[in-house]
This record gives sequence, structure tokens and C-alpha cells, in this order.
Amino acid sequence: MRKGREEGYPCVSSTLPNIAHGTLFNFLLAAGGLVARTGTGNADTLPAPTLYPDMNDKDQRPVYMDHAATTFMRPEVLAAMAPYFSRYFGNPSSLYRFARESRKGVEEARMQVATALGAEPEEISFTAGGSEADNWAITGVASALRKKGDHIITTAIEHHAVLHTCEALEKQGYRVTYLPVDGDGRVDPGDVRDAITDRTILVSVMTANNEIGTVQPITEIGRVAHAHGVLFHTDAVQAVGAVPIDVDALGIDLLSLSGHKFYGPKGTGALYIRRGTRIESLIHGGGQERGRRAGTENVPGIVGLGRAIELATADIEGHNRRIAAMRDRLVRGVLGSIPDTRLNGHPKQRLPNNANFSFRYVEGESILLLLDAHGICASTGSACSSASLEPSHVLLATGLPHEEAHGSLRLTLGDANTEDDVDYVLEVLPEVIGRLRQISPLTPACARMPEVE
Repeated sequence: MRKGREEGYPCVSSTLPNIAHGTLFNFLLAAGGLVARTGTGNADTLPAPTLYPDMNDKDQRPVYMDHAATTFMRPEVLAAMAPYFSRYFGNPSSLYRFARESRKGVEEARMQVATALGAEPEEISFTAGGSEADNWAITGVASALRKKGDHIITTAIEHHAVLHTCEALEKQGYRVTYLPVDGDGRVDPGDVRDAITDRTILVSVMTANNEIGTVQPITEIGRVAHAHGVLFHTDAVQAVGAVPIDVDALGIDLLSLSGHKFYGPKGTGALYIRRGTRIESLIHGGGQERGRRAGTENVPGIVGLGRAIELATADIEGHNRRIAAMRDRLVRGVLGSIPDTRLNGHPKQRLPNNANFSFRYVEGESILLLLDAHGICASTGSACSSASLEPSHVLLATGLPHEEAHGSLRLTLGDANTEDDVDYVLEVLPEVIGRLRQISPLTPACARMPEVE
């Protein structure tokens, strides 16, 4: 018999470290600016890793307010992932005992995701992120139901993962209706009903918008779709962990999510597919994910996704109260101290962490650069299109003029933030806008703000 087996697993050298309690585990935590709790194999819940480590000015402080773009990974998530990088490295599709630990981790994560959504485990398929899940949901249904119909309904404010997928299908002969939204970014369920034809096969409306935070009337839209025998898909990438979701109660047939939006690892996602839904595969190859999605599973990432969604949905109401209180104080402070400013999105039906503003007479890119100089991380809109010089398609869809859409700022709060962060932004932002308006040729004399000394 060959020597060197560890804990009964064949062909595993005894020289491999015990990752759950050993050196590599602690190294992974240390690399992320985190600390392991001695002797427990768990990680303390700590603030986000240090931002701007070279910032020494005592009058400046790093503030991360771009949680809609991405979030840091929680220590508990990294702790759950760590053993699967080395100790349990087996291919979950293999049949020997050693690989069963990897399979066990994947299936436990599947159960965690299903529980968070009110779904069954077999209805969850793991992907490499939200964009893949969106692509799969739309193209998969379109391919499977081509003989039944060729018409898809979506909205003008969807993420580009949905819009560009629909545009690609249009080139293949499908017809797509892009519904308008009102000034707050809300879709009228009546417009969905009026757009449905006997050739409609799918309605795809996001749960909450990634730029302006508006939450859609998903229950009503799902009810309309089902009344006409049409499948309903929702991009819930921004909503999971911020909005309670029950796929049965909301009438959702397909739902996309992404791990890095709720303190999980990047490059991980999932697609909920209601049992009995006809859908073609997007990625072909092996028989992983019950033959639906080929490719060796990213076991550490999947385990991290499962733990992250479990944590994110454990106390949504309590978490939302804390975040929304800071958000509301930020909104009141900005609107009260900076004239010619508009809050974009619905004032009430919005994500608890989202505050999106338009400042007249200034450019959003200039705002970001000056905020960055003060250590404040923010965005002008979607991080996926931040390199574009075009104004936000979401803001334009709400009826905002081009010049005002260009002057937008998105501040999204999260677990990295404190009340002191809000105070700091309210101190810095009026100064930044005042300085930019002083030099902007668009600013009328009556609207110029005095620079703060």
C-alpha cells in the first residue's frame, strides 16, 4: 500500500498543509488585510481592506462609496473558500472519495443559494457571473422557444448584459420591444401587457436598476407575463442581498445574480431556472451542472458565493435600516447644500444603498477625479461602461437632458461605510461642485457657488 495518504483520501500527500488551520489559510487572510482567529479556523468580521495605503494626509480619509460596482469579500467568505484552494482540490465530477469533498462544497452552496431565493437546489445553476447568467437566460429561452415565437420584451434601462444580448438576437431575426420608463425609472406593468403578442416568448425586466437604484414592480410584471403564458426573467444582480426575494411569490421563472455584489468572490454567479422551463445551454462541452452548463466547476468561488448569499440574506431588514439611514442623510445633505441638484431614481422605491445625483453645469468625470483626490471612490454610473464618453442610457431614458445626464454622480453605500464617511462626503462634495462650477463655461453667473476656503 502506498504511504502518504491523509485522512483516508487516496493519492493525497501528507505534506499538503491543513489549509483550514494552516499557513496558506492565514496567508490568504493576511493578503486581503484580514486576520484569522487563532485556533478556530474562522475569521473575525472586520472592516474592508485598507484603501489608499499611501495616503498620509491627516485631513484626508479613504471612503469607498461604490458598492454597486463591487464589494470587498467578507472574511467569513474567504474562510469558507480557503480549504478548496489546496486541501480539497479534487474535480467535483470525479468519482473517487477525495473528489466528494469538492462535490459536497458545491452542493452545499447550491442549497444556500436556493434557500436565499426560495427555490429548489436543482433549479440553481452556477455561472461565471451575472453577465453570463443574463446571456444564458435570454439566448437559452430564445433558442428553445424559437418555434413558438420570436418576440422578447425588455426595458430601455437594462444592464448592457441584457441590452446587448437582445441586440445580438435582433441580428438573428428576433424582434425586441424596449419599453420606456417614467421620470423615476419605473416600468408600467400596463405597458408590458400592451406589448405582449401571440409571438412573445420572454419578458426580461431587472429587479432594481444598477445606476439609479429604482426597484421595479416585479410581482405585477410577473403576473402579467404569466397571464399570457410568457416566461419572466429578471436581472437581480443589484437586488440580491438588498431586496427580499422569493421566486415563487414574485412569479419569477429565471433570475440572474452575481457574487461580488454581495461581498462574495468575483467571477461567480448563478442562474435560477424554474423547474420545467425550456432553455438551451449557452456553453457546450462536458456534463457539469446536470448537463446545462459545461466546464469544470470553480469550487472555491462557488463555495464563496454560497456563504456570501447566506450572510447577505440573514438579516436583510436590519442591514437595510442601517444602510438606508446613512443614504437618506447623505441625500438630504447633498440636496440641501448644493443648488441645481437632482436626485435620480424613485424617491422611495429604490435600493437602500443608492444615491444618484445630477449636478447642472459640470461633468461627472471631473467630479470623480476631484473626489478621488480626496480619497472618495464613486462612480458616474455603471462600472461596466465607465470608459464610455456617452451619457448614461438609463438617465436619458428617464428624460434627463444630455447635459444634465453628463453631470451625474452615483454614491452607493455598504458595509465599508460609517456615519463619519457620510460627514466627510458632505464636507468635500459641495467644495468639489463649487470649484467645478466656477470654471465651467456652462454656469450662469447667478448659479456660481462661492468656493469654500
